[in-house]
Order: sequence, then structure tokens, then C-alpha cells
Amino acid sequence: MEIRDPVHGTIELSNAEATIIDSPEFQRLRAIKQLGFAEFSFPGGTHNRYLHSLGVCHLAGLAFDQIAKNRPFSTDAVRRRFRQILRLSALLHDVGHGPLSHTTEEVMPLREDLKIEIYKNRQKPRVQKAFNETSESRANHEDYTIKYLTDSPLSKLLEQSFSDILPEHIACLVDKSLENRDGIFIDQGIDFRPLLSQLVSSEIDCDRLDYLERDSYFCGTNYGKIDHHWLLSNFTCHVQDNKAYLALNRRALYTFDDFMISRHHMHLMVYFHHKSIIYEEMLNLYLTSPDCKFHLPADINEYTRYNDYRLFEHLASSKNPWAQRIAQRTPFRVLIELHNSGESHRAARMADLLRNEGIEVISAGSQTRLSKYHAGNPEDRTAPIYVLDQYDKWDRPIPIDQSTEIFQKYEGARIIDRLYVAPENFEKADRLLRAQRI
Repeated sequence: MEIRDPVHGTIELSNAEATIIDSPEFQRLRAIKQLGFAEFSFPGGTHNRYLHSLGVCHLAGLAFDQIAKNRPFSTDAVRRRFRQILRLSALLHDVGHGPLSHTTEEVMPLREDLKIEIYKNRQKPRVQKAFNETSESRANHEDYTIKYLTDSPLSKLLEQSFSDILPEHIACLVDKSLENRDGIFIDQGIDFRPLLSQLVSSEIDCDRLDYLERDSYFCGTNYGKIDHHWLLSNFTCHVQDNKAYLALNRRALYTFDDFMISRHHMHLMVYFHHKSIIYEEMLNLYLTSPDCKFHLPADINEYTRYNDYRLFEHLASSKNPWAQRIAQRTPFRVLIELHNSGESHRAARMADLLRNEGIEVISAGSQTRLSKYHAGNPEDRTAPIYVLDQYDKWDRPIPIDQSTEIFQKYEGARIIDRLYVAPENFEKADRLLRAQRI
């Protein structure tokens, strides 16, 4: 099967992979937009997670083939199995995303209500990293993904379509904390699970390589344009303590720097666009309001029926003022936007002034850092990405965060503080702030 992709060209899929793509669970991703509300700022940004997932699968296969050139496996069957598990993990890594992606995680059920049996085989507690996870006990899109992979009609379809792969093998690359009980990722005494997992989720994974170029393409921006061909052609692996890790040839290190900066600027200029942020804030205000009647089900078959269209239909029928503002496209208007790299109380003082004058204010802060390495994520410390010099055989491999100054130069957080007011209050609010000169 061949699919024509506007970003990568022809994407080839096996008959078994096509069976998975045709499943209701994967087809649901056609109705989940990749960028949520971003289309209100960038009208071309209406692409979906279905197309993105196909792109990630395609890049994962290319990445594996590049690495496998210089890494012989015990048998060709082992090589094919590793490649297939990786492609399926890349293909299905987003299958659990809710309507409008991260925002609706606020109305997901408790994690225990999903009854995910495989979570009993976790090696350690999962690192909390969801965008909007307010409670450790609340489910998020990753939990739904694991449920889809291990206990749903999709998992049964995976078992039928791939005779030498179990659904839990795929889940092990999506969730690093799951225990692999049969040792399938070990070949010739080397554990390849860290490497394969890093290609799905890491500082330079196939997910990011796809969504940066895809989002840039559809939004019509120059931010996000990266040389993913050069990066992929310089992927390799490094074995440390009988574990294989992702590595990058040193000659591509400058391209890696460019990749990191491009992603950073995409957050600041596209993902954090003021119009996207206010719609997310208004949706959050509705989802956390006492009269909210939109809740995502714990039953995985019922969850498959929930997508962006269902949410927008619900918002249009709700009498809640926040839901109606979203449905009628009458958002609050940005009044103040402050960019800084450290803690600032100016926005809070302005918000207090306006509220004291009886003006309703939505205060929103967007914060990003160049890299999650700065946060001391234990997953990245235990599974580092290495840099190798293919022309200097005596140069020892070193972790990538020690190989470039990009992490130090962009160490600080970038913060955007915004205040929004209703359009009918904008002129009054603007006059008040100008008079006070805070």
C-alpha cells in the first residue's frame, strides 16, 4: 500500500500495517487535529494526527534502516522484528489522544477506571509529564494509548496481523516504565529497547522530526524547517553496559543545534500564539466549570467515538458562556503580552488592577525551555543520546548535552505572560493600564 504524503512523498505500508490503519481506532485520528485551535491563527494548520502518525512511522523505518547498516543482528528475522515493532510503536504512539489533543485531558476519568492490566508490570512509577495533568490519578492520552494497545479490539487486531509480535512489545516502546517480561529486545546479549524507545520518544525522536516539518508546512511558516534527511543519515547507535542507545555522528551536530532552535521557536511563535492560547484557556474554563457536561469515557470502545467534531457539537449546544464563546468564535482579546526570561509580577499587578475595576480578566502564562534536559528528567539521564566521531576512532562517545553549547546558551526559560479581556471591555481596560503605567 502506498500513501502520498505532502511532506515525505510516498509512504509505503505493508498489508498488515494497512489493516491496522483501517481500524476504527486509528481512523479516529482523522478527526483529531494535530494543532487544536491553531487553525484560528494559521488557517492552513488543519492537518490531523492520522497523517502525522503515518509520517512518524515512515521516519522510524528510515531511522532504523540507517542504524542497521552498521549494526549486524543475529538473524534477519530479529532485524525485521525489531523494525516492525518500532514502526508499529511510531504509528500508534498518538492513538489515545483526546479531542483537541491535550486540553481535554482535564475531563478524562481516573486512571484506575481504565483498568489497564499491563500497568501491574511497571518497573517504576511513571514520570508525570502530561501537558495538563492536574492529578497523578487522572488518566491522560498516554494511558488511553496503552489501553488501546493492550486491551481493546485494536490489540486483538495486532495479534492477528503480526504473528511474532505481542501488543505489549509495542507498548514497551511507547511507555518506558513497562517491564518487558520475555526479553524480546535482547539480541546477542545487547538490549536494544533503549535505542528503539528513543526513536519513538527522546530529545531527537521521529515524532519531533515529523511534527516540526509538518506543522511548519501546513501553517505556512519558516519556523520548524529542519534538515531531517541529514539528521537521519547520521543516526547510529552506541552500546554501553550491554545496552544500545541512540547516537549521532558529530558531523550532524550543527544540524541538531538548528533542530533544537527550530523547535524552540515553533513553541514561541506558533504553538504559543495568543489566539490558540485564549481558546485553550476558555475551553479549560468550561471543562472545569460546575455545569460542564462533557466527560471522556473510561470504556475504550466508547472513547473511540469521541473526536474534535463531537466536542464542537457539544460546545455549540451548551449554554455555558465559555462554551458559547468558543462555538461562536467570540474569544477574549489579548490586552497585554509580556516576554521575559525570568519571574515577573507585572502581569499579576495589571490583572489585579483590572479586576478591582470590575473587569473580568483571563491571565495566561506560556513557558518553554529549549530542552527537557534542563528539567533533570530521569528518563533522559538513564537513556542518554551519544555523539560519535566517525572520523576519529580514538574519540570516546559522550552524551549529546556535553557535546554542544546549545543547552547552556538557551538554558533559561522563555515566558510569555498575557492578559485577555472581553472585546467589549478592551478600550476601558486599555485606558486604565495606560493611566497607571505599571
